[in-house]
Amino acid sequence: MLTIIPQILIGAIDLVAAFLFMFGLQRMSSPVTAPSGIKVAGIGMLVAVVASFLYAFGVDTAAKPFLTVNLALAAVALVIGGGVAWWVGRKVAMTAMPQMVAIYNGMGGGAAGAIAAVELFGAKYHGTVQLVVTLLGALIGAISLSGSLIAWAKLDGVLKQPFRMRGQQGLNSVFILACLGVGGYIVYAAQAGASPLIDMPHLIYLFFGLALIFGVLMTLPIGGADMPVVISIYNAFTGLAVGLEGFVLQNPALMIAGMVVGAAGLLLTLLMAKAMNRSVSNVLFTNFGEIVKHKHGDVKGALKPVEASDAGIFMRYAKEVIIVPGYGLAVAQGQQKLYELVKLLQAAGVTVKFAIHPVAGRMPGQMDVLLAEAGVPYDMIFQLEDINDEFANADVALVIGANDVVNPAARTDKSSPIFGMPILNADKAKQVYVVKRGQGKGYAGIVNALFYADNCNMVYGDAAAVLTKMIEAVRGLGSKAAA
Repeated sequence: MLTIIPQILIGAIDLVAAFLFMFGLQRMSSPVTAPSGIKVAGIGMLVAVVASFLYAFGVDTAAKPFLTVNLALAAVALVIGGGVAWWVGRKVAMTAMPQMVAIYNGMGGGAAGAIAAVELFGAKYHGTVQLVVTLLGALIGAISLSGSLIAWAKLDGVLKQPFRMRGQQGLNSVFILACLGVGGYIVYAAQAGASPLIDMPHLIYLFFGLALIFGVLMTLPIGGADMPVVISIYNAFTGLAVGLEGFVLQNPALMIAGMVVGAAGLLLTLLMAKAMNRSVSNVLFTNFGEIVKHKHGDVKGALKPVEASDAGIFMRYAKEVIIVPGYGLAVAQGQQKLYELVKLLQAAGVTVKFAIHPVAGRMPGQMDVLLAEAGVPYDMIFQLEDINDEFANADVALVIGANDVVNPAARTDKSSPIFGMPILNADKAKQVYVVKRGQGKGYAGIVNALFYADNCNMVYGDAAAVLTKMIEAVRGLGSKAAA
């Protein structure tokens, strides 16, 4: 048992860590303060980890011979894990950021599941409430782990297509109901003191196995268009699992941080779903993108390609240009070239703004981070609701690698899978230039009516290469444009 001084010290440190978590998360709500918020939350995590070593003062006498070895293993794990995370974080490309977030979400859920496993196999729970909470944390953590791994595989291209089959939702229901049934039987057997039909360790293995399989089955049929929502859902799951296991361990830092992260993830999930005009249940339990009703013949007009240099010159003489970045910009790593072009246009007296859709890219906030990486000032970046009305007054809308988030079918075509989804009103600009590598469709798998509009021209090619040609064209107009 812990003596009173280490117990008070751990409690105080955990409260400080929890405050740092909350303060850091609050600062992450703005791109201006987000970098410092990440650092503050990181310090909070470091403080909580250091505090966990103080539990060494309360180990049982029987466990003391293993104390040195366990502390050494914990230190080695921290060094290896921290080193790998630092190296990956430094090396990961912006296009791979969603995959990394998915993996780390899964690791958090797996950690919560591991804590629950230790408590369950060691029968360390006290009372029915603590046992139920432990099982809930185990269930949510296991689903987050396996589901996040499938999300990573989809984002990384390991799994290229959603896996769907007849009766899939029924199968999913069988697995989750079986898992809940096993969990309920574990509670009954533990509290009634009866000998279970299957010994308790095997029941626990079965419980975890069913939860892991359900996480896989739940994520396999979800299409790529829903990945931003899926990532935020599993972020919420991981936070909730950590908070529940913090209750089991009576650790205030885990409880507070887990619940705050879970609540933030839930709010973000609801915002993402709203931005797609869909419910969370619709994302999880329907096959979005499976039925494609649009064909090229259904859209009036024709694709009208132009040279990048012509588009660059046109923008040079515009009064206002609104830029809509998408995942294609991240793939091409063209953000630095884009900002170079923007500065040239600004030097020529052109007003330039950036318009961000909530689900642009493959994860929430990816476009904001991409532009910040290039040094774009925050006051040039506007969210959908703040800039949508300005498109009608803009001379040019430059769409780079975005697709579904600027598709006017969301407003006009009731047969479209994205009908009702709020979009950026790029089609209302006087002239639209769309930079794309080819004539492929977006994540929703439907034809974009914008591309066929009378005021739209296509600029084909890698975004970085196209932007380079635009820069050369603007520079070629003279010193005023290149100042």
